[in-house]
This record gives sequence, structure tokens and C-alpha cells, in this order.
Amino acid sequence: MSKTEDSAPATGATAAPATSAAEKTDLASAARKSAGKGVWMGTAVGIGSAAIVAALLYARKKG
Repeated sequence: MSKTEDSAPATGATAAPATSAAEKTDLASAARKSAGKGVWMGTAVGIGSAAIVAALLYARKKG
């Protein structure tokens, strides 16, 4: 299969309904807020992982 076959919609696909400018603004702000939450969650996971690695390395050197 070619890439166009994998990503092309089936025939007879309907177009998305039109949205107003206010709805687009709301969607954009919601996307920014959810992306910010994802970044903070990723940062927290990264810091936690680094703390675990540091603790394991410290325990290995000490023991």
C-alpha cells in the first residue's frame, strides 16, 4: 500500500462543520491549556525518574 492509500479517507467522506471565530479561539485556548498540563506532567515524571536514578547510584557507591 502507498502512503496515500493509508491516509486517504473512504469515498463519500463528509466535510467538517464550519466553526465560528469564537469557537476557534476557545479550541485554541483549550489546546494551549491541555498542552501545558502535559508539559508539567512530563517534567514531573522526568524529575522523579532522575531522583530515582540518583538514589540508586548513591546507594550503589555507598554499599
